[in-house]
Amino acid sequence: TVDVIIEIDANIVLIERKNPPYGWALPGGFVDYGESLEASAVREAKEETSLDIQLIEQFHTYSDPNRDPRHHTVTTVFIAKANGTPKSADDAKNIGVFTQKNLPLPIAFDHAKIISDYFQYKNKVLKKDIF
Repeated sequence: TVDVIIEIDANIVLIERKNPPYGWALPGGFVDYGESLEASAVREAKEETSLDIQLIEQFHTYSDPNRDPRHHTVTTVFIAKANGTPKSADDAKNIGVFTQKNLPLPIAFDHAKIISDYFQYKNKVLKKDIF
């Protein structure tokens, strides 16, 4: 899978899932057969947020077997920039733009860890190699 941390100014975009597992999450989803990780990240972001994004960097890969309650998935997380106003679409029930201090709850999957790692990285507390 891929997940995308979409930056709008100093904020990030999260979607509220309308399908289980419920909660707020980074935009993302499954990579289609024959699709690159980068193309999948751009497609999933557009499908769920209606935003055209520019990928900035590949952030990290997360592989904890318990990260998704449905089954074992591995995700590659990208950081991207976007302009405009996000609009919920596809399997997003709601959408919002949040600061580090006003994150919604509950956060689905292991996205609380991913978001925490991202803000530590952005604040220079965490190096990119977060093993």
